[in-house]
Amino acid sequence: HQYELPVEGEVAVVTYNLSEPNLMITETLVPQHLEGRGIASRLARHVIADARERGLVILPVCPFFAAYFQKHPEHADVVHPTYRNILGLN
Repeated sequence: HQYELPVEGEVAVVTYNLSEPNLMITETLVPQHLEGRGIASRLARHVIADARERGLVILPVCPFFAAYFQKHPEHADVVHPTYRNILGLN
């Protein structure tokens, strides 16, 4: 499964596995020539909002998502408690 964001004829994606209420984020892929433009962060914000709306908790296996949550601890409420501990978000 994946979330997609079309950008300039390309597609950035976040892949995941869902076993409700757990949303395991496995990978974030942005075409190389589009990197550094905040596209992955836009996708992350969308995924976080969707998880909140659906009552899911995120398991950020993807290194980008783990780093995103560490930079944005205000979103810790949607992170699975085990990962909150691992990432120092408590």
